[in-house]
Amino acid sequence: MKIAIIGGGISGLSTAHFLRKGGADVTVFEKNGVPGGTIGSRVSDGYLVESGPNSTSETNFVIDELLADLSISEEKVYADEDSKYRFIVRNGKLHALPSGLGSFVSTKLWTIGGKLRLLGEPFAGRAEHEESIADFVTRRLGSEFLDYAINPFVAGVYAGNPSELSVRAAFPKLYALEDKYGGLLKGTFKGMRERKKRGTQSKASAKLFSFRSGMGILPATISAELGGAIRYATPVESVKRDGAGFAVGFSSNGRSETEVFEKVVLSSPAYVSAGIVKSWLPELASELAKIKYPPVAVVVLGYRREQVGIDLKGFGFLVPEVEKRKILGTIWSSSIFPKRAPGGFVELTTFVGGSRQPRLVVLESDDITKIAHEENSLLMKIDGSPAFRAVSKWERAIPQYNIGHLSIIDAVRHVESLHKGFYICSNFKDGISVADCIANGKKTADAILS
Repeated sequence: MKIAIIGGGISGLSTAHFLRKGGADVTVFEKNGVPGGTIGSRVSDGYLVESGPNSTSETNFVIDELLADLSISEEKVYADEDSKYRFIVRNGKLHALPSGLGSFVSTKLWTIGGKLRLLGEPFAGRAEHEESIADFVTRRLGSEFLDYAINPFVAGVYAGNPSELSVRAAFPKLYALEDKYGGLLKGTFKGMRERKKRGTQSKASAKLFSFRSGMGILPATISAELGGAIRYATPVESVKRDGAGFAVGFSSNGRSETEVFEKVVLSSPAYVSAGIVKSWLPELASELAKIKYPPVAVVVLGYRREQVGIDLKGFGFLVPEVEKRKILGTIWSSSIFPKRAPGGFVELTTFVGGSRQPRLVVLESDDITKIAHEENSLLMKIDGSPAFRAVSKWERAIPQYNIGHLSIIDAVRHVESLHKGFYICSNFKDGISVADCIANGKKTADAILS
């Protein structure tokens, strides 16, 4: 089988790897000069800088299969045990998320009224329409839990707005607790037993990991394995049905060319995919164009350990929107994984922008760095200027699974069913995490090979 894969991010690369493993002839078209999409790692002045995802979780067995295939299993490093401690900002101070009943009762993160409101969760009714995550959480858990738990969590995962994100699309497992079991508490306990039988884990309990040299080793190793099968600096302009196959139009060395493949996998972002299929599938293109990608800036700062006035024992902190700050949150990178900073120094990774404050990403990198430094200094009692700074800006970062997203995915699946041999495998479909993308790449490859 001669198969074209459009997009050299982790979704496309994973699909290509598993297809080649099954004996297929693959060609990956990548518009940039390097693979990986938003995933990228580099070492600068002794700091390991991640331009995008800093880690992922062992939520499925496909990850282990891929790492074994690539012979990089030994490069994997798990998050430090102390990273289980996570913090939320309230009234300008960091409050640890409760880890048990005792800490839940004593925490000042929520008021007594907010805690008592949770007791009514088992008695909340069901919604009769598609809800946002904000509506869902307010109905079942109350507004205070939304403000000081779910809102910052959504900012950390999607850089998104809980009033816009669909609970069914963005958090299907959370929605399933109500849909299948009738409530969150009841569903949590029953779900744990079912996951144990299936051999899977929830994202909340799955182990967090990265690699000694950073997440960039994944696309780098897969692309090295694929070798000449990847065509860099070769943007695809169109895909159309051509007899029993598909004509892929692309630009190479300034010239427009066309090549026919038996099957095509579209692994580019939704807004890119929309342009590629517009002349062939205008209705699908219109649906894909609806998916929003807010901008995000990733700011990596280094400090001498003694400059930071708090104990960096933990994963980091997230900022609720009601706190009116200019950052989404900060992870304590050098506390989570080893060798992220030189000896005697710490590395912090701060996220700016998202759906909450997209205009901040338009600022110059020096101005964004200043914002991150000033906010961190207030919240973490930092004295003095950073010893290291680096900024990665993404004008379109993370696809938003907003209200109506499931209708878009229905349109995608309908087109796939009509045009056998045409597949879409990208992080706007079936999960945004690195682990999700790898699992979906394997799923797509299996579907093609079968």
